[in-house]
Amino acid sequence: MSDQSKTLAENRRARFDYDILETFEAGIELTGQEVKSVKGGRCNLSGAYAILRGGEVVLLNAEIPAYQPKNAPADYDPSRTRRLLLRREEIKELTGKLHENGLTLVPLSLYTKRGMIKAALGLARSRKKHDKREVLKKRTAQREMRNI
Repeated sequence: MSDQSKTLAENRRARFDYDILETFEAGIELTGQEVKSVKGGRCNLSGAYAILRGGEVVLLNAEIPAYQPKNAPADYDPSRTRRLLLRREEIKELTGKLHENGLTLVPLSLYTKRGMIKAALGLARSRKKHDKREVLKKRTAQREMRNI
């Protein structure tokens, strides 16, 4: 991300649950009220993931509430599937890599870049329970070292 970008939402849980092997930048297809809601910082990426469907990459379970709930359309779904905009070459590359065992595509953050909302996607491998414990031990040790 450049110095012009501003992080709007971050999926901190993804960095704990997964080992991020590679990152991709994708545009995200949003409606007008969703753009205003995301730019206002009202977005939840925890539990969200991306899949390949029909030659496209779609984002599932990302919760973006309505900008004005009382003025929203009656059929508005805050956790609807949203299309991610990637180049064909990137989609082909992801298709090959996602067919490997245990790899998942998770959103890491949403940010603005030159006025557009972008999603940082991570190609990730799930961590085992003992790996998560090691990460927690390392973090607490580093925190104690800084406090001394």
